[in-house]
Amino acid sequence: MDGVHFTVIALFALPDAIKQGTYFIIVWLSSSFLQLVLLPIIIVGQNIQARAADKRSEDTYKDAEAVLKESEEIQKHLPRPGPGDLEHLERLETLMAQQEKK
Repeated sequence: MDGVHFTVIALFALPDAIKQGTYFIIVWLSSSFLQLVLLPIIIVGQNIQARAADKRSEDTYKDAEAVLKESEEIQKHLPRPGPGDLEHLERLETLMAQQEKK
């Protein structure tokens, strides 16, 4: 059932509530009308929010996957360390240690 059907159902009890006075109108409004009319609206809103959250989650996953693939492509183009690179690194560390002592 949608909100219109619930509204019609809630309105059937309104004439009796009016006949019984203000207190029963308030009881009818809070127990019948608000619950039967607003509950479907809340459920629809929650469903819309859930779909939006699912879409955001899927987009985030796709973005992360694209970043991963891009980083893998970048790594393919990086030079591989060679035997001389270790010697250069050791020499650089020695120079830096000497510079710190000064």
